[in-house]
Amino acid sequence: MTQQSTGQPQPQIIAVFQGGGALGAYHVGAYHALEEAGLHPDWISGISIGAFTAALIAGNRPEKRLERLEEFWREISWPGTEWGAALKGPYRQLFNLGSHMTSLLFGQPGFFVPRVVPPSMALPGSLEALSFCSTRPMRTTLQRLVDFDYINSRATRLSLGATRLSDGQMVFFDNTREAIGPEHVLASGALPPAFPPSRIDGELYWDGGCVTNMPLNAILDDPPRRRTIIFMVDLFDAAAELPRTQDEAHWRMRSIQFAGRTAHHVDQFATVWNLRRAATQAARQASASSPVSFSDAPAAEPAPRLDIIHISYQRGRDQIAASVGEFSRASIQERRADGYRDMKQALAAAPWMQASPEGMPQAFSDSETDRSGEGAVVHRVNGGKVQSKVHMP
Repeated sequence: MTQQSTGQPQPQIIAVFQGGGALGAYHVGAYHALEEAGLHPDWISGISIGAFTAALIAGNRPEKRLERLEEFWREISWPGTEWGAALKGPYRQLFNLGSHMTSLLFGQPGFFVPRVVPPSMALPGSLEALSFCSTRPMRTTLQRLVDFDYINSRATRLSLGATRLSDGQMVFFDNTREAIGPEHVLASGALPPAFPPSRIDGELYWDGGCVTNMPLNAILDDPPRRRTIIFMVDLFDAAAELPRTQDEAHWRMRSIQFAGRTAHHVDQFATVWNLRRAATQAARQASASSPVSFSDAPAAEPAPRLDIIHISYQRGRDQIAASVGEFSRASIQERRADGYRDMKQALAAAPWMQASPEGMPQAFSDSETDRSGEGAVVHRVNGGKVQSKVHMP
């Protein structure tokens, strides 16, 4: 990154994209707002549909990224479904339900197709026996829209979360450690039992969401060493109105399953980050006050200031509980617009520019003017309102 006029390096920008099927169009709008603001990610982490988003961004030069994201969503949606945007209320819900049924019966162009032979009749042990659909069309789509040579040039760091079938462990494929190909992206999005696992180096992998929908773990495994801002784009929201219908109850259950765990993991991430910082500071203070030196090695630097900007998709009244499998172009455009609006609101609030929220110990600040020496703060942005919280060990 370039240097600011103050001489301080600019913050590292990390974008984290979570899973949620067709709701992933929300990612496009969120990235559009980041791009407009000149905030090009240095590191992108994704799981499930978020892995596709991450690969499309990291696998294209900055000037082509938004174009490729938009082309991707055109490719995997049926043409002629834009007219549904004119419908409202129960008529729109019927339209969305029809779109979802079309996906179940015929698949999605450029994404997946139902198998002619059901899994129960396939050869045991084969990939065909483990899934109802084939994702060969998506492999072709990725090969056309993603420049994997550019990904592996490491111009932008890329981490993709997947679940290893042999032991159920979360694994992050990372272009700083290995060459990334279409099979790694497909592995992260291989949601069972709809999609087949992806075979990589003799191991089978399923969707990372089988373990967690939270790609932040990749960052915790290799903590940034300078001031960092993480933009976390979530497709489920833990807080919502009470359901009034069976459809709303189904959606609420799904949201709690995914968003509840996400909120817990984000808070845990921030707590661990601040615990590491507190431990490092305590060790430095003890070493400075001790008359005996036990090591000539330089003391570890405290974890830098880290701001997590968390935005979440809010389901509209006309959406159905099965929206994760509803790919109409009408809904895709609405979700994209929602992501753009929400990220613009987060950028306008710019909570990472504010002084430490109440609860951040003074010891976490190296000076009154340099915010680089503080710990982790989580900023949840909803409707333009920001709730900032420090998670102390």
